[in-house]
Amino acid sequence: MPLNPSPSTSQTRTTGLLLTGGGARAAYQVGVLHAIADMRKATGDLALPNPFPIITGTSAGAINAAALACGADDFDTTVRKIVEVWHNFHADQVYRSDFLGVVRTGATWFSLLSLGWLLAKWRRVKPRSLLDNSPVQGLLARIVPLERLPALIRDGHLKALAVTASSYSSGEHITFFEGEPQLPTWQRSQRRAVRDRITHAHLLASSAIPFIFPSVAIEIEGHTEYFGDGSMRQSAPVAAAIHLGAERILVIGAGRMTEPPSSPEQHAAHHPPSLAQIAGHALSNIFLDALAVDVERARRINQTLTLIPPDARGSSALRPLEMLVIAPSQRLDDMAARHIGALPTAVRTLLGAIGVSSHAADAKGAALASYLLFESDYTRELMALGYQDAQTQSTEVHAFFGWTQNTTI
Repeated sequence: MPLNPSPSTSQTRTTGLLLTGGGARAAYQVGVLHAIADMRKATGDLALPNPFPIITGTSAGAINAAALACGADDFDTTVRKIVEVWHNFHADQVYRSDFLGVVRTGATWFSLLSLGWLLAKWRRVKPRSLLDNSPVQGLLARIVPLERLPALIRDGHLKALAVTASSYSSGEHITFFEGEPQLPTWQRSQRRAVRDRITHAHLLASSAIPFIFPSVAIEIEGHTEYFGDGSMRQSAPVAAAIHLGAERILVIGAGRMTEPPSSPEQHAAHHPPSLAQIAGHALSNIFLDALAVDVERARRINQTLTLIPPDARGSSALRPLEMLVIAPSQRLDDMAARHIGALPTAVRTLLGAIGVSSHAADAKGAALASYLLFESDYTRELMALGYQDAQTQSTEVHAFFGWTQNTTI
């Protein structure tokens, strides 16, 4: 279980933040950050402009992480800016959602699946993804001024920013990080760290949902590799923050960990699953399962360490890790099912062809849509849930940061 140090000890420990992946589901973590900013302001503990000197992110969480890191000298203002972006989101800020754009990618992809790759070879048509996410580059240019990072690190506002991506070329899971010069790299089985200057290409690669968005070419150690979503093959999501020196970590999830189970009616199946249902299940496995396993592993290690005598514990490389996890208390698939109708018509038509239904009760078909619903009706509801869940855990949040909870009305 997470440790509960005294406030004086807690305030001196290096804090890391982990923002996980999940496409549009990342709006939830923005709501949590908004609540934390409000709690921090209410306590008056504003001595440090940034409560998270180590920030790590994966997939859409990498974009939020980078935006937060680029404003590390003014946490509250930066959070408000990120909240504003997600509060007014539309799909066309992330991917081409007009009929022409969808036809050029998704419709062509489906046509080739039905007509065969012989036609693709003859016509030299090789679609790279279901959707064209080129519009997101404009969004990144507006909200993620990465040119600020070196000065923020030099001036002590930030120790490190790390984003993860999965190499289609080598099969390795790479954590790219930019931070203080003394920070070491690390290597484990099938995953390693690379010190690099973080660019928008790294963020695009980390958030390139497999099949949905195209891979991204990145120069790494003198050669080019193609990368996709960092949630793929990510066996230890928490590890990057630990390697970078975090002694306590706030983990903001995007589903499953505290969600209530689905109802028996949703388990009932009268027909084989649609392609959309299978795709949603696969994406949930990629984005959600590794985090739950890693958090359980860290808690088991904490529990084991309490059983070891202090003298023997000192000779071990293992150390207790204080961790606070905030994850959705409601099923995000169910929430997405209520908002499928908000998807752009062309995208809704495309997804309908593989089984995504706008029927409010069809949560299984909505799982895939939950990652693509970059529409304000959905993102605002996710943000509200994140804010509410963080407030529900306000006692744990205050203890984690060592803040004195203000009980006056």
